[in-house]
Amino acid sequence: MSEFRRWICVALFVATLAPCAVPQAPRDLLLVNGTVYTLDEDRPIAQALSISGGRIRATGSTESILADAPAGTRVIDLHGKTVIPGLIDAHGHLINLGLSLQGLNFAGMSSYGEIVDAVAVKAESLPAGEWITGRGWDQNDWPEKSFPKHALLSSRSPYNPVALTRIDGHAMLVNARALEISGIDNATADPPGGRILRDEGGAATGVLIDRAQGLVARYVPAETEATRRAAVTLAIRECLKYGLTSVHDAGVSGADIALYKAMIDEDEFDLRVYAMIRATEATTINRFYESGPLIAYGGNRLTVRSIKVMMDGALGSRGAALLKTYTDDPGNMGLQLLATDALTAITLRALKSGFQVNTHAIGDKANHETLDAYQAALLSLSLRSRSRDLRLRIEHAQIVAIRDIPRFSALGVIPSMQATHATSDMYWVKDRIGAKRLPRAYAWKRFLQTGSRIANGSDFPVESPNPLWGFYASVTRQDREGWPEGGWRPGQRMSREEALRSFTLDAAYAAFEDDIVGSLEAGKLADAVVLSADIMKIPPAQILSSVVEMTILGGEIVYRR
Repeated sequence: MSEFRRWICVALFVATLAPCAVPQAPRDLLLVNGTVYTLDEDRPIAQALSISGGRIRATGSTESILADAPAGTRVIDLHGKTVIPGLIDAHGHLINLGLSLQGLNFAGMSSYGEIVDAVAVKAESLPAGEWITGRGWDQNDWPEKSFPKHALLSSRSPYNPVALTRIDGHAMLVNARALEISGIDNATADPPGGRILRDEGGAATGVLIDRAQGLVARYVPAETEATRRAAVTLAIRECLKYGLTSVHDAGVSGADIALYKAMIDEDEFDLRVYAMIRATEATTINRFYESGPLIAYGGNRLTVRSIKVMMDGALGSRGAALLKTYTDDPGNMGLQLLATDALTAITLRALKSGFQVNTHAIGDKANHETLDAYQAALLSLSLRSRSRDLRLRIEHAQIVAIRDIPRFSALGVIPSMQATHATSDMYWVKDRIGAKRLPRAYAWKRFLQTGSRIANGSDFPVESPNPLWGFYASVTRQDREGWPEGGWRPGQRMSREEALRSFTLDAAYAAFEDDIVGSLEAGKLADAVVLSADIMKIPPAQILSSVVEMTILGGEIVYRR
């Protein structure tokens, strides 16, 4: 047996792919001599894992798995390494991640001047009149925390229109040329659900909040099909590198869905995507309402069965809808982007058509109104008693009134939260909402204690797609330098078991996929991750230096470090 094992451990594995959307199942595979966290209640920890036909065949001891292996099975000796289920990001933006890897990315830049310099360098390589776009600026990372004004940007890049999206996607900084092209002047009114920031004299500063971005965005040339395809390829590679086997894509268009299907058909899509159609995509939504959800397309690579709705903006750009005024911006209560009865109507139609509704709500008012809308829809359909089967979601749920937290579980509403948002925002949240409202901020433990199942994610490219950073943030509530000591509001930390579930089984539950992924149980799809260290036991700081050694999707090794 030992000679056999040594031989097959070094044998090359070549997957033969069928000329259609569904690849042939890879050869049988055993992972042995490891620590396997299965999330199977009957056998939570095992030494070995058997994969056959792209699905989990069995878990158990190394001895039992080897004894039961069919002849010719490939064996990988883990030498004690850790295996967990394939990780799931319950809220990301796939194409935007790829585009951020292709173009100007300002994440982490520590001053407005750095951004202006980067744009000026880009402008030198472009003809006059060509648009410059980028993403990732965050004034909260600069010495001066106030929103920038376009004067410096305009002076350094006068001949090219510039549109730079804030890190949260809820604000845009544009230069004078872009303002001129879009016709924004002192007389331009704020659009519904948006705000044009102005100086003391009433002139536009160049910062556009939420739906005001559309005044400029409609003039920015759309990316080519080739650019978008390349972006998807880059994003998938990035996800696999970090052990992500599934992504809930939070806001896709009909064109995005068509691109994903084409890439799946050409076997260029090594990822599972649960797609949420943007509520503004009326034509696409109506087409899907007529045909019904798209489930498990291309060998479980793509599912389309949810609608993404926007209820408010973001806390960082003061567009999140609050029940009381912002502490650091008196008189501003944020932006509610949709009337509550309108969300009720959207929810009713979606549920009748077999679709889930996932509503972006960050502020406590937006969360309260979303829960009211969901409750009204469920009562109208007489579905309150089985609302858990419908799995309505609220995306972000960052600031939630204490009295509203139990309503999530009572209504069967899933809080889809992103742990790294808390550790990115903790430096300035108190400035926004004041000390008295802090207990309602990023209150993960409160949700868990009232019976909710948290679907964790990153909101990439707003945050890094690395789920180990999210796992670390979940269990420490500290930044990557270990600040603050003991964690920010440490009573809201998750246990390691809760954090792992939130990135696996509970995230799968939020997509109606917990019967096929999210745990390493016999019969489920063989999505697994091999880690360099045991994140369930090592000191918390060492989680950050842990890396993915191998990502397995449907029994096929799709990434190896």
